[in-house]
Amino acid sequence: MTDFAAARYFMVEGQIRPNKVTDHRLVDVLSELPREAFVPESARGVAYVDDDLPIGKGRFVLEPMVFARMLQAVGVQETDRVLDVGAAGGYSTAVLARLAASVVGLDCDEDLTAAATAALAGQGIANAKAVTGPLAEGYAQGAPYDVIVVEGTVPEVPAALAGQLAEDGRLVAVVQGAHGVGEVRLFQRTAGVVSSRILFEAQAHALPGFEKKASFVF
Repeated sequence: MTDFAAARYFMVEGQIRPNKVTDHRLVDVLSELPREAFVPESARGVAYVDDDLPIGKGRFVLEPMVFARMLQAVGVQETDRVLDVGAAGGYSTAVLARLAASVVGLDCDEDLTAAATAALAGQGIANAKAVTGPLAEGYAQGAPYDVIVVEGTVPEVPAALAGQLAEDGRLVAVVQGAHGVGEVRLFQRTAGVVSSRILFEAQAHALPGFEKKASFVF
């Protein structure tokens, strides 16, 4: 039987702290929240692996180190309204809910949304909800958001998603760069204009629904 408390400890001490994650609030949440409660039973034994975690249907939970560094970079505050894009089974939404005022966890798969809803309730998390819809369109009903986190690699951040940022809002995503290299980018809306900068390189599995539309060349 897996000792989940020990696995969680070694995730934080072996993957999180050594990789420049110093936000005490974030580290505390990662140390306490049971990751195994948000993945299928078949994946619980490897819930703390230092890689993207497959949860079925071609979907993954982000590698803990990449996820932690992304959240530290976006600087989630206790008063923030957050949109979690590609929430899958709800782990990322739960972490964000412990850091922010409110969170919407968006996924395109109804089964994953149902699993996330149950897992969030099981952890007594009342300031987050899981919803289903196209990931690239965001969730306009709850906009604007102070923070948007995209839980996987995308070829670009769609205007519809960036447009849901509040003034001074931040968005973090792994964007596919040149030669297929993933770049974690931090976007920010300032005076109505969204700009971005590269933070670090990272590999993450692609999220569905963000594929660039084919164009014809004559």
